[in-house]
Amino acid sequence: MTHRADPPAPAAPRAGRRRALVAAAAVVVLLTGLGVRLLLTGAWTGPTGDVLYAVLVHLGIAFLLPRRSPWTVGALALAFCTAIELFQLTGLPLAWAQAFPPARLVFGTSFMAADLALYALGVAGATAADLLAGRARRRRPGQARGTSSSST
Repeated sequence: MTHRADPPAPAAPRAGRRRALVAAAAVVVLLTGLGVRLLLTGAWTGPTGDVLYAVLVHLGIAFLLPRRSPWTVGALALAFCTAIELFQLTGLPLAWAQAFPPARLVFGTSFMAADLALYALGVAGATAADLLAGRARRRRPGQARGTSSSST
């Protein structure tokens, strides 16, 4: 009779915690982005909104794929943002925004190459924060080795 090792514990609780943190961060980023775009004025609001948009896309993908590495999530987020920006070359996002103004916040209206750099900046920041958060979670006493952090 052979003895099999116990299967590893399911990662669902960890994914659930990650999703909760990501969702909370997404709400903060969404409200901040809407506030910047809708309530404030100035030349800086457009670029700031673009960076926050990319951060929100990163968070959305991290929510949908909580077990993927921050690097994978970042690559997918940058690809998505780039695709949306290139989609603006078709003219469809502009037409949609004219018919339904909130669509402008999701799809934009006209292609601007500088937006690609702003998306890269937002994704890079979100990926770095994701990596640092993961490192902090792994460094918590007791979590990496399964030991208690309380002392006697």
